[in-house]
Amino acid sequence: MDEVIINRVAESALTSLDLAAYYPAEQETAVFDLKPFLFMELILREKDFRASLKEHDWSVYLNKYVAVTCTADAIIPVWAYMLAASYLSEVAKGVYLSAGKDLPNTVLLDRISHIDVSIFADKRVVVKGCGELPISEAAYLAITAKLRPVVKSIMYGEPCSTVPIYKNKG
Repeated sequence: MDEVIINRVAESALTSLDLAAYYPAEQETAVFDLKPFLFMELILREKDFRASLKEHDWSVYLNKYVAVTCTADAIIPVWAYMLAASYLSEVAKGVYLSAGKDLPNTVLLDRISHIDVSIFADKRVVVKGCGELPISEAAYLAITAKLRPVVKSIMYGEPCSTVPIYKNKG
């Protein structure tokens, strides 16, 4: 009496999408804080600010996603962020205005926006949930909006236990 165990999940026509694959690794990210470039870490003096940025070693941000922030309770003019971005854009993979702790999800959202959804056309997609990384609700919203126009269906969870989100009735 040999019973054959059939793996219905493996045989199903589901395409699994794990957002963790788009989440940046810790070594891919860095924070650039304007605070040390301010006079007494409180006041932006243009001439000094420009000089210190010019002398800064930007190579530490090479091929990283960089959060630009200011942890000082200071009034920072918009052009100061723009100036920092002009230096960072020469070396960094991406430059974002972000408190450092938000950077991984900011990068994740950016990566989701660049996904070529044609590979998911007319497929039944399961967006994986419950991973080890702190993937935000915003990322799940973004991937749903991105996939909906092209897929047959979207589900959330694991292939063996999914929650239906969307089904193309056409």
